[in-house]
Amino acid sequence: MSKHFSTPKSREASQITFRRPVKADGSDVWKLVAACPPLDQNSMYMNVVQCDHFADTCIIAERHGRIVGWISGHVPPENPQTLFVWQVAVHADARGLGLGKRMLKRLLDRPSCRTLRRLETTITRSNDASWGLFRSFARDLGGTLSDAPHYERDAHLDGQHATEHLVTISLPRNAMRIAA
Repeated sequence: MSKHFSTPKSREASQITFRRPVKADGSDVWKLVAACPPLDQNSMYMNVVQCDHFADTCIIAERHGRIVGWISGHVPPENPQTLFVWQVAVHADARGLGLGKRMLKRLLDRPSCRTLRRLETTITRSNDASWGLFRSFARDLGGTLSDAPHYERDAHLDGQHATEHLVTISLPRNAMRIAA
């Protein structure tokens, strides 16, 4: 009889838990984002507000009580069937575990997100990790991905930031049933 032994990575992945944020998580989320360049670091206050007011559309991943992953998102009032993902942060210690996709899938499986038809985010052309994550996520769900310049360097960002492309993933009706 052969025994199946977990690889170190699968053991690490199985030690991760997912939950809704609470406002007390805001400062730890802020520190995580700071440790994940090239993510833009916003104010700590903003992360506290995200954890408090947008808890249904944000998610925290923890390992041994330490935050190692974070997704912030919201449903824009003018697009009630869309989840806009603002940031995906994965600590260097938790990379390579598929954590970004697992957090996205867990988030979309929440009751508050089950009626969504689209996921949107913005990504600069140079952010290969984000492009890889969202392309892979769309493939896994059987969704379609499109993109177009949205927040443009000169027109919207005062020449201070690279153009952000609006990435849209159309979610199939059965998308939320895929295991995370």
